Amino acid sequence: MPVRTILAALIIVTSALAQNAIDLSGSDWTLQNLPLNISVPGSVPSQAHLDLHAAQVIGDPYYGLNDFSLRWIVNSNWTYTAMIFGLDTSSNTQTWLLFNGLDTFTSIEFCGQPVASTNNQFRQYYFDISSLLSSCSSPVLSINFGSAPMIADQIAAEPNQETWPYGVEIVYEFPNRQFIRKEQSDFGWDWGPAYAPAGIWQPAYIIQLSSSNKSSELYIRNSDFDISRVGQLNNLPPDQGAPWLLNASLDVLGALPQGAALNYVITNSSTNQAVSSGALANITASESTITGTTILEPSFYELWWPRGLGLQNLYNLTVSVVDSSNKTIASVNRRTGFRTIVLNMEAISDEQIAQGIAPGNNWHFEINGHEFYAKGSNFIPPDAFWPRVTSNKMQQLFDSVTAANQNMLRVWASGAYTPDFIYDIADQEGVLMWSEFEFGDALYPTNQDFIDNVIEEATYNVRRANHHPSLALWAGGNELESLELMTVNETAPEQHDMYLAQYEQLFLNTLLPIVYANSKSISYIPSSTTNGYLELNFSLPEPMIERYNNKTPGSIYGDTDYYNYDSSIAFNYSSYPVGRFANEFGYHSMPSLQTWQQAVAPSDLYFNSSTIELRNHHYPPGNTNITNFPNSTKGMGEMTIAAERWYPVPNKIDSVSNFSAWCHTTQIFQADFYKSEIQFYRRGSGFPNRQLGSLYWQLEDIWQAPSWAGIEYDGRWKVLHYVAKDIYQPVIIAPYYNITTGGFEIYVTSDLWSMASGVASFQWYHWDGSPITNISTPSTNFTVGALNTTRVLATTINNSTLDFNNALLYMNVTAQGQLPNTDTTTTFNHENFFHPFSLAEAELVDPAITLSYDNTTQNFTVEATTGIAVWAWLDNPAGTLLNFDSNGFLLLPGRPREISYTLKSDTTGGQWVDDVTVESLWNNTLSV
Repeated sequence: MPVRTILAALIIVTSALAQNAIDLSGSDWTLQNLPLNISVPGSVPSQAHLDLHAAQVIGDPYYGLNDFSLRWIVNSNWTYTAMIFGLDTSSNTQTWLLFNGLDTFTSIEFCGQPVASTNNQFRQYYFDISSLLSSCSSPVLSINFGSAPMIADQIAAEPNQETWPYGVEIVYEFPNRQFIRKEQSDFGWDWGPAYAPAGIWQPAYIIQLSSSNKSSELYIRNSDFDISRVGQLNNLPPDQGAPWLLNASLDVLGALPQGAALNYVITNSSTNQAVSSGALANITASESTITGTTILEPSFYELWWPRGLGLQNLYNLTVSVVDSSNKTIASVNRRTGFRTIVLNMEAISDEQIAQGIAPGNNWHFEINGHEFYAKGSNFIPPDAFWPRVTSNKMQQLFDSVTAANQNMLRVWASGAYTPDFIYDIADQEGVLMWSEFEFGDALYPTNQDFIDNVIEEATYNVRRANHHPSLALWAGGNELESLELMTVNETAPEQHDMYLAQYEQLFLNTLLPIVYANSKSISYIPSSTTNGYLELNFSLPEPMIERYNNKTPGSIYGDTDYYNYDSSIAFNYSSYPVGRFANEFGYHSMPSLQTWQQAVAPSDLYFNSSTIELRNHHYPPGNTNITNFPNSTKGMGEMTIAAERWYPVPNKIDSVSNFSAWCHTTQIFQADFYKSEIQFYRRGSGFPNRQLGSLYWQLEDIWQAPSWAGIEYDGRWKVLHYVAKDIYQPVIIAPYYNITTGGFEIYVTSDLWSMASGVASFQWYHWDGSPITNISTPSTNFTVGALNTTRVLATTINNSTLDFNNALLYMNVTAQGQLPNTDTTTTFNHENFFHPFSLAEAELVDPAITLSYDNTTQNFTVEATTGIAVWAWLDNPAGTLLNFDSNGFLLLPGRPREISYTLKSDTTGGQWVDDVTVESLWNNTLSV
């Protein structure tokens, strides 16, 4: 049969089989709590808070201090009930309940009879209810959800329950989260609230399969498509010349017939043209899983690349279960891509040492055999209530990611496993997803019931996500080696070996084998921050032996995280860690006034109002205290001190304007600090540490509050995200100043894969825009190697030859080079600025910025007319969501800058254009 005919047949069969699945989102649900006399309409997917809000029983959970006042919801049990219509009750029909996500503790009844109980938010559950339906006159489905915090406390109080040394479990609000398999941040974190919601949070179905003596229907509940190079092993760079190996494995409901086999069809997702098809070989089948493999010709397939490194070539893969007569019984289609992605942690080779790379181990990613610089941020749960997370919202977020020149997100552990629709967007946009199992900032039980629960959870999610080319890594959890094991060693060193053995039981002896058994294409690390492995030997029963602190002096190992809230050393490069990769670093800031107005009453819009302070969860209370002023004040103070130390701070007459200006100034410090770190880490690509990645903390907000985010809850960009877009350009110029010695250097850094060349130019200015003439800084021609850095200026500066309070260095680079996987020469431009001392002491002058809008080009133009505008900022009003093509920049007088924008939503009818304002740091010195 021709390939196109096979594909058409598969599409028809898939449509027919889909009729066997009754989507429970279409049922009429009721949410009840009888002791509280509450009964309201419910929905699926949903959670109790959302349905109570929809029924106007409660207000917006995100408003004011509702995260505290609504705790009665989480301390209660809630029942979802629905009558299910349209069921086939014939004797030759098998009926299953299928849940892709129940949050978290449930007792399920059908037809008034118990079905099962569940205790894991992350598992797919399926239950055969055929016998219950056969004698059922009233097909009512009832799911009772228990209070997760209360059940966690009960589990913790069980006799002989596991305990840990003081400080190992980081308690944010609700304690004992480590005992249950629920989103860990639901119990609170230092950037988010503790709602601990309950509900049917993922799609749910009733599956009905008919059977006869001749044939039986199947339903594919999960699939694992793994595309690797022949001979590829996890965590090791494969042979890029080897053919592709497709391993397809399907998990089914229903009985696999004797002699069942698998067929496949691959089409180009852009053209829908068939590329290859055939039967899979090496078929193995169990009661509920069937697996097969085939070798694929490499020349048939274009590679998938991350954004900025090539095209995102995607293919549709359809795999069908066929019976012994080659009749299709069931099929599944997934969009996928052909790529290899490896986290290389091998020992530094002699060849690398000869190139000037320090000994130790590698710690970088390789895509299709190429080292690259990973540029990005950390992705947290985008909402405390996952059913509110839509494809449109996530597409908007990923548009912001790619607009900011980012090619990787670390999907932080302790949230929820990434849904397929988000991976789909990442596949399409070329954003690599460093993914993690949901464990973090605690050690975990290792009793057999807990381990068995985790095995089901991990197996389902590894198999479900494996076909996505954006999937870059599986990590066991967050900060387990760098924080949790270290804490044990500090507080209870005599127990370290015992807790280390438990750690290895879960993260090396349980999770690693699950990844390795279900994928050859993905690397695994047990902890997000790690010094790598000491040995990787696939002939051993436990193939990975961790290095921990078995380090050789003078060698460099692993990745780093870095937080220092002493803002006095914020821009001191000697305080930054020197490693191979920076996986998280940051400092908190306030959201904008427009975002605060979404969640806070007008009377609370001042910096240290009770509501503002208590929505700041840095530092967390460590319990369920709802008056966390002592700890919150520390976090507020850190932002205040940093602003006062480094910038002129506002003192405006109007209290709301003053609040807005203070919020913005904390964002400037945050952006300035991150820029300093990213510059430093990127320069490391050409230094002995061969640093090849920086992912800052964090990409986006979960709600409206102070946090480390660069994007606010509704999608508005903070100053940080604009600065990240700028400093993550392919070729940058950046200054490095040693305040102790006066040594001053400027480097050009490139993450291109081939040499680039160009001109770097420099000019010192007074703040009024006049050039400083007693310091000569001639332009410099340069070349910079692939994934490398080159110094373009080395000098000393001191306050005797340069008035540090009235001096600013403007630097610019223009370079020619080729983007990876292109043969076209591109011109790259980047500008930067440097001031030797704090801007709080700088002799700023009024730049008299003008702003105009051209109705023809639909662009804004800004110009400083009387002095240098530092941290120039265009602000759009509430009611609009947009991002400008640049913001938070330096303006030299007499150099107008044209600014375009991307409008995402507008409720002002276009009036927003007239309400855009522009200001600079100079405005902080004004009273109005």
